[in-house]
Amino acid sequence: MVKLSVIVPFYDVQHYAPDTLRSLRANARDDIEFVLVDDCSHDATPDLLAQAAKELPNAVYVRHERNGGLATARNTGIDRARGTYLTFLDGDDWLAPGHYPRLLAAAEELGCDFLRTDHVQCTGRTRTIHRVPHGRRGVVLSPREAILPADRSTSVDYPYVWAGIYHRRLVERGLLHFTDGLRTAEDRPWIWRLHREAESFAVVGLLGVHYRRGVASSLTQIGDVRQLDFLRAFDQVIAETAQDAEAERLLPKAVRSYCAIIAHHLGRIDRYEPAVARRLKSLSAAALRRLPQRVLDEALDAMDVQRATRLRRLRRRPLVAEAAA
Repeated sequence: MVKLSVIVPFYDVQHYAPDTLRSLRANARDDIEFVLVDDCSHDATPDLLAQAAKELPNAVYVRHERNGGLATARNTGIDRARGTYLTFLDGDDWLAPGHYPRLLAAAEELGCDFLRTDHVQCTGRTRTIHRVPHGRRGVVLSPREAILPADRSTSVDYPYVWAGIYHRRLVERGLLHFTDGLRTAEDRPWIWRLHREAESFAVVGLLGVHYRRGVASSLTQIGDVRQLDFLRAFDQVIAETAQDAEAERLLPKAVRSYCAIIAHHLGRIDRYEPAVARRLKSLSAAALRRLPQRVLDEALDAMDVQRATRLRRLRRRPLVAEAAA
């Protein structure tokens, strides 16, 4: 019986995939399967995965004929997974030896819908530990209560998909799949949905995932139009949260998070191609107008002066046809 399915999407990561695959071998066990999804890579990644599928125990290799993006690749892996539990890894990251057996043991002991873990961020030779912004550890809690307070960093602000493990019952309830086609911020609607609708979760202090930052081919480093999918992602967060029975309580947190991410992108606008930068401004202005204005005013009042001024000025920006559409 497969206890754990590890879903690993790859796209043009030939320089990093060998480290990833070696770390998977160091986590292999008879009851763990590895679902390797190549999202139509154009480099040597498919050759590396085809070879790994022969050598890595319990490996399943799937190749997309057309690139669909990270969300779609993860969905392919979910659909192929057979495990009682599922987890994820990105094709340019790596694991500490024995991390998955320890993670699986913690999940089985606590018995909740999902666990969240800390991780190690790796930028060049620098290593930084990042913790789940939730104080209580090793205790089963309500994920809905971990969304708030609105004015502090909480579990929904830690959206890393690979920093956790998820019971199959979340798949059966329609909570684990991602929004197909989202090229960035695909984890934001996903983490909010988990916290609104799952019944139980816990945080455990396991440090096994090494997250590689600053990869030149990573979408977070590329200033093209795909970056603007964060707007679609947060529109989804707002729309779904607005339908929740506790919308009045939860929307202030969702709106604050949306404002913070818009301000973040505006703060690095010089990284964008000129046409994309113009589109970022117009689409962000339209997004601010779509938000519940009373809640938006409260969110802006709570922000620092520099970011609040920038967003208020943007909200007054004349609406162009592209943004209105």
